[in-house]
Amino acid sequence: MQQNYFILVLAHSLRGKLRRVRVPLKVVYAVMALALLGCISIIGFISSYARMAWKVANYNALRSEVEALRTRYQRLQKVSNQTNQQMASLEMFANEVSIAYGIKQKLEGPAGIAAEGRLLPTFSDSVAAYRVLRSYHGAENGFARRWHTNVQPSIWPVEGRLMGGFGQRTDPFSGEGAMHTGVDISAPTGTPVRTTADGIVTFAGWNSGYGQLVVVDHGGALETYYAHLSRFAVVEGQEVRRGEQVGAVGSTGRVTAPHLHYEVRLGGAPVNPHPYLARAGVVQMVKKDFPF
Repeated sequence: MQQNYFILVLAHSLRGKLRRVRVPLKVVYAVMALALLGCISIIGFISSYARMAWKVANYNALRSEVEALRTRYQRLQKVSNQTNQQMASLEMFANEVSIAYGIKQKLEGPAGIAAEGRLLPTFSDSVAAYRVLRSYHGAENGFARRWHTNVQPSIWPVEGRLMGGFGQRTDPFSGEGAMHTGVDISAPTGTPVRTTADGIVTFAGWNSGYGQLVVVDHGGALETYYAHLSRFAVVEGQEVRRGEQVGAVGSTGRVTAPHLHYEVRLGGAPVNPHPYLARAGVVQMVKKDFPF
């Protein structure tokens, strides 16, 4: 059987001898096929590497964009929190002015207002009404809060471990940056929660993410918040002494585990409770030494 083949002629440069090498066509075709396959493999590897490098570049660009957006979001959130605090202060001032105007109406009577020929007070009237309210509020405080001696938070509200601080943190639900307006103290459900200073309970009920919330007014625009309670031990309008139980630790509202969310507010704006806790004593049982 005749077989086709190539003849390679090899010549020696010194001896001058010629040598013929027969290469079958099948071998030539196999070498060419392997060379073609190698070229295709190299091209595929290069294209895969280029595609991977392009994806990595896009991922880094997206990651940088996400970081920039997160930083911008945190900045906007900080501005929003500051604006909310300012609005809360303005709202408190507006409420005081409106209450003052109502007191002035009671003092002067509706006939005096009608005789002036206007339905709404002017700016000067609002300022005067606010001064009336301040004097009336001061007289009321002198009578109703004459027994308040411990008006600054000076004890821990619950026996537990501090697990969350005041300020910026990562929200456990959204994973984004958020302003934490108080501190979280971990304790088992049912642990007694006690007021940290003398005051009057101005709120005891459900409040959105706070869950079951108690707010105690200590005078001088100072308030404390006790949130995520499992039950209440006080009612609105009740006067309490430092160390008196106002509720029990729970997991109501927007929480992931039982704990107490404790806030200190001054003029309606949250302030860092750490300075108060740092110089606070242990929780003590209240002594019922009311003057009445």
